[in-house]
Amino acid sequence: MPILRGCDLPEDLYYFVEKHIWAKPMGGGVIRVGMNAVAGKLSGGKLNAVTIKTKAIGGEIAKGKSVATVESSKYVGPVPAPVSGILKKGNDKLAADPNLVIRDPYGEGWIVEIQAAQWEAEKAGLWTGAAGLAAYLAKLEADNISCG
Repeated sequence: MPILRGCDLPEDLYYFVEKHIWAKPMGGGVIRVGMNAVAGKLSGGKLNAVTIKTKAIGGEIAKGKSVATVESSKYVGPVPAPVSGILKKGNDKLAADPNLVIRDPYGEGWIVEIQAAQWEAEKAGLWTGAAGLAAYLAKLEADNISCG
């Protein structure tokens, strides 16, 4: 996994760089969404999450609008959707252990799955691969963020 300024950022994911959110196509138009290692660092490194509340399953979500809210003693904020579509499901494991979003952000710590309405068109607005890592490095340097 590539490490940029101490932050683990897998090259195979799609990034909503400005919001520190990742997206992963799961097949059949389903997109898995989570917060990345940078979001974990910005929330204080150890989230000590009180709750992660997803929006209503089955509801329509517009790109950039909140699909969930993360609340802890140090942070309260939205998890914006990287794509538009229907909120298909939330990660039930987060109810028992919300800190999975920090400990395993790209595995068990995913937040929601969205049935994408226009994945082919909207993925063009996300960053991935070597270009995505370069864009992310530029963002980290511009904002003086490091995870180490």
